[in-house]
Amino acid sequence: MEQQFNDCGMPTFNNRNLVIRDDIMSKARELADLIGTSEEVQHFKKAEEKIKRHERVQGLIQVIKKKQKEIVAFESFENKTMVAKIEKEIEELQDEIDSIPLVNEFQQSQTDINYLLQLVMSVIRDTVSEKVTVEEGSTPAPSQCD
Repeated sequence: MEQQFNDCGMPTFNNRNLVIRDDIMSKARELADLIGTSEEVQHFKKAEEKIKRHERVQGLIQVIKKKQKEIVAFESFENKTMVAKIEKEIEELQDEIDSIPLVNEFQQSQTDINYLLQLVMSVIRDTVSEKVTVEEGSTPAPSQCD
């Protein structure tokens, strides 16, 4: 693919043709591997396995899935009374799931991993921002050539 340049002679990229250096991708994979071996991820994996083997939790999840399908059916018949009734039942089942200590442990492990990932992303963003002006969540405004 031929390199594109703007009016100022600077190379332009878009998500379809952006080429990322191999060393950057290698370091990203290395970082992902390190995160994968972190205490937070190990704790999450253990909690996930316990959840998968917990008969009561799995039973409640199956009942909720069944009731969600029932809601879809009653919505197609525009039966709002039954939809509301089933939604209340699902809410009660979800409350029961949430009251199981193992589920709380699992949810906390998810929160811990999310925090870890957000922290890593913040460090990367802040470190890059020290070297280049980076605006969060916006595309750069078109600039005039000097």
